[in-house]
Amino acid sequence: MKKTVLLASAATLMCYFTSCGGGKKAEEAPAEEPAATEAVAPEYKLMTDLPMVNLADFSKDADGWITLFDGKTLNGWRGYNRADVPASWVVDDKAIHIKGSGAGEAGAKDGGDIVFAHKFKNFELEWEWKVAKGSNSGVFILIQEVEGQPSYISSPEYQILDNENHPDAKLGKDGNRMSASLYDMIPAKPQNSKPFGEWNKSKIMCYKGTVVHYQNDESVVEYHLWTQQWKELLDASKFSKEKWPLAYELLLNCGGENKEGLIGLQDHGDDVWFRNIKIKILD
Repeated sequence: MKKTVLLASAATLMCYFTSCGGGKKAEEAPAEEPAATEAVAPEYKLMTDLPMVNLADFSKDADGWITLFDGKTLNGWRGYNRADVPASWVVDDKAIHIKGSGAGEAGAKDGGDIVFAHKFKNFELEWEWKVAKGSNSGVFILIQEVEGQPSYISSPEYQILDNENHPDAKLGKDGNRMSASLYDMIPAKPQNSKPFGEWNKSKIMCYKGTVVHYQNDESVVEYHLWTQQWKELLDASKFSKEKWPLAYELLLNCGGENKEGLIGLQDHGDDVWFRNIKIKILD
């Protein structure tokens, strides 16, 4: 008897939730929406315990220009992500010389980029440079030292190049890898660099996000950090989010929270010389 009642009850419930006897159909439970996920920024570690220098210890002229290279020593300079100076960087005839290794970017046994060990925010930076035949290098601003990553992953680059003999001059777009260009983003125009073996004069002005490149006393590039224009430049470059997400994240917010960073010189495996390096603070 008990078994019959249970079976009948089960049948009645089944009819109610289906179509028996005009009963109400069961409503299907709505499918759960997938949880919204935010894009997670790539993980990285900033090197914050490396030695820094006090600018008060460096010569300053009456117009406010601070000497970053005295023509004799590498005082104030050190390797990117290291406390000492790589052996490939030497002082040669009153110039900083990166001795070409022929092994490509940072390929020397004791090479790699160097930085001046002080963070700058608003400034004018001046220097002179020359290259050997077919040489490549660069000057970086607003560098953040990122563990295990190259200096250019976080910093805009003023390209240094022998335009006539290095193949990079013909790569990129519209000459945006030629000398004084914002590397792989904006070409320097007019393109007025001197041939290899001759000294060029350069300047970078960086003030509240506006950056201007000068080459041989002419303004050749202008861009504006932390703007929609800057994002679009990155989107169209080798540093786009799709091609290199960590570089994109760092460059989009270059200078970090305080919008400041180091100045650096690039070891690209070639012979390049830098001299008369000085800076004026615009804060």
